[in-house]
Formats: sequence, structure tokens, C-alpha cells
Amino acid sequence: MTSNAQSDVTIAIASIYRTEWGRIVATLIQLVGDFDVAEEAAQEAFIAAVNQWQSTGIPDLPRAWIIKTARYKAIDRLRRRTRLTEKLEWYSASGLIPTSQEPTYDTDEIPDERLRLIFTCCHPALSIEAQVALTLRMLGGLETEEIARAFLVPTATMAQRLVRAKRKIRDAGIPYKVPDTNDLSVRVDAVLTTIYLIFNEGYAATRGETMVRADLCTEAIRLGRLVRTLMAPQPPSEVTALVALMLLHDSRRDARLDEAGDLVLLEDQDRRTWNQQQISEALPLVEEALRGEIGSFAVQAAIAALHCQAAQAQETDWLQIVHLYDLLEGLQPSPIVSLNRAVAISMLDSPQAALGLVDGLAPQLNDYHLFHATRADLLRRIGASQEAAQSYAIALVLVTNDSERRFLERRLRSVQP
Repeated sequence: MTSNAQSDVTIAIASIYRTEWGRIVATLIQLVGDFDVAEEAAQEAFIAAVNQWQSTGIPDLPRAWIIKTARYKAIDRLRRRTRLTEKLEWYSASGLIPTSQEPTYDTDEIPDERLRLIFTCCHPALSIEAQVALTLRMLGGLETEEIARAFLVPTATMAQRLVRAKRKIRDAGIPYKVPDTNDLSVRVDAVLTTIYLIFNEGYAATRGETMVRADLCTEAIRLGRLVRTLMAPQPPSEVTALVALMLLHDSRRDARLDEAGDLVLLEDQDRRTWNQQQISEALPLVEEALRGEIGSFAVQAAIAALHCQAAQAQETDWLQIVHLYDLLEGLQPSPIVSLNRAVAISMLDSPQAALGLVDGLAPQLNDYHLFHATRADLLRRIGASQEAAQSYAIALVLVTNDSERRFLERRLRSVQP
């Protein structure tokens, strides 16, 4: 095979892995009823594809090829296990494997399996950390090392966390299905929280050289769209709101960092570089979400929409944004929401008006670097340079992202004599 053909195979397999991993694994779990076997078989099938497709070429239906190959490998794995009959009887009795007919692998959509997998990964019996990690691994195809980096834990720790999560699903007999109507609202909340946590880690990476991890942002948006599509024709309004919120935030991605990879604040961003296609897609979704039962994601999406609709920073409707934060505090009271509301008040009224509100949050947010960075900025704006320098110094001790650190260092230098 020529080098160009080998390159085509490599690109094709990487693309399939990125876009189809969750669908493939979900289908395999539906067939064999075991998370570990499904995941290992899928990995082996991708390895087999690398070797075989270089000789035979890329098949017409590559996803179908991967699933069928993985299914055979999963069966081989089960056959090699001791006491196979007892194991298969246990699987059957557990209800993990339905008696339905196998799916057609070459159809465009295999929605039910993926929806089952999302809700299984986000079962309330699992901790929120386990829910996020398992969703990233099983649906997103992220490697354990990547997930560990997002959670700021060693790879071995994350590997054990994933093992325990899958074991808990197995031992507790957590059903592989979409929950009944009575339980759906609670489970949807867990799913949306998980997806938003994934997005937040991509939008403002906790640690590392860069502020933005586009891979996590893209994956979270993909999962949000997936849930919304699979819950059609009438997805819950908060599902729609979350997709809109992520699109609006992500539309500013290219403007949030300068050429050196340093942070650029919202008011200083070149709004001409914002992704207008994403904004145009998101704004009707915000309107749709606000017509339903209004939740916290809908309010946050409305705030993000007001920012994106302002052609210039000085045209931002801060009065409306403050009103929305008032509503958000009632729906989802938290010190972070109060901190963001104080920032909006500083823009509507004055930094001095916001400073007292921020200082009142100190007991809850004293270990949060953005609390001190926000306080420092308010002090800087009113000319209290010495106090601002002290707050910037504290923020620098707490910050863990290199891009944010460089920004805070510049701000600190600007207020020093």
C-alpha cells in the first residue's frame, strides 16, 4: 500500500473513533451486556482495522465492520472465560441483555443504545465524578489519561475510579435502559450536569498550558445535541437550553486567547472573530427554551445570548443581565452565581457598588482564585492599587492554569508602583 493510502486509512480510523466510538460501544453493551468486554472488544476491533484496512482498503460501511468485528472478539472473550455457561446465565438473569433482535449495523442511526448508555453512565447511584468520567470514556472515547488530566488526579486513580463505576453498575444490577417517565426528570438533570461539567473543563481548563480545551468543548456539545435529538420530538427545555448555552460560549472560543495563548477578557475580545454560525444556531434555541419551563440553563443561555447580541462591549444590556442573575440566584443559589451577579452590577452601576457584595462572599470563596481575581479587578478600577495587588497575589497562589497565571501576572505588574 502506498503512503498516501496508509494515510487515508489512518485518517479514516481516527475519524471513526472520534465520531462513532460511543455508538459502537453502546451497541456492543446492548449485545454482550458487559461494559468491560464491550470496551475491550471495540479497542481490539480498531486495532484490527488498522492492520486489515491497509491491505483490503476502507470498507463501504466502516462502522458496521468495526461493530461486527468487535462482536466476534467479544464472543471470543466470553468463551475464553471460565465457567462460561454460568456467566451467560447470570447475564441473562440480570436483564442486561434483552432478547430483542440484533440491530442492523449499517443503518444511519442506532439511537436507543446510545440513550441507554448515557442514562446508565449518569445513574444517581454513581458519584457525579464517576458519572462524568464514565461518560467521557464510554461515549466520548477519551483515554483514561485525558480524563485524569481533566480531573487533576493521577492516571492510576482515574483508572480505579472507572473500574469501580463499571463494577457498581454490574454488581448493583443497574438496568441498561432509559428510565421510566417518573424517574426521567431526575435522571435528565444528572445527564445535563455531567455534560456541562465536561464543557466547563474544556471552556476553562483547570490545569495546563492553555485556557481552552477544544476537544472537551466539542465533545460536550456533541453529547448535548445527541441527547436533544434522541429525546425528540419534545426534548425537555433544559436540554435545549444547555445546547444553546454551550454553543454561545463556544462561539467566542477563538477570541478568548491571543496569539501567545494568553487570556483575553470578554470586553476586550474582537467580536468579529466570534463564530456567527454557532450564534445563529443557538439564538432560536434560547427562545425555544424560554417558552418552556424555565430552569437554570435557560437563564444562563439568555445571559450568554445578550452578550453575543451586543456588537460592542459598551452595548451590552447589563440591566437585563442583572435581572437574569437575580432570577438565576433564585433557581440555583450559589456563591459562584452571586460572584457573577456582582460583576454584572459593577458594569451596570459601579465597581464600588459590587465590591461590598464580593467581600461578603469571602467565607465561601476564599480558596477560589477567580474570587480574588474579581476582587482585585474591582479594586484596580477604583484606583486602590495596593489592595488590588494583594488580591492579585493571592489569586496567583491559587491559580493552576498557565494562561490565567500569565494574565494575572500582567495585571499585578500594572498596579504595582
